[in-house]
Amino acid sequence: MTEPQDLPEPPRLRRLRRLVTTLMITLIAGFILIVVTLVLRLTATPPPLVLPEEIPLPAGESAAAVTFGDGWIALVTRDASGTERIRILDRVTGDPIAEVPITGTR
Repeated sequence: MTEPQDLPEPPRLRRLRRLVTTLMITLIAGFILIVVTLVLRLTATPPPLVLPEEIPLPAGESAAAVTFGDGWIALVTRDASGTERIRILDRVTGDPIAEVPITGTR
């Protein structure tokens, strides 16, 4: 009688074993790639924020919201009557670039 270790491995079993091994290596590599990407994204320092010392608002207006863009600041202001405007300012100097009234129903 022949011993089990002397029997040859069937071709289908060999192919299945190689497929499972390949899939396992692919899964491990993908997981490592995801972890490395997350670590690099979450530990990256943001670029320094350059802002003017002071942003002057027209008399009677108050700031409601602010958004920073690449080289500009969008400032939403509200006056005493409740009218809102979007003021686009230069990011470094604070000089006005544009003004857009916000209209609509509430």
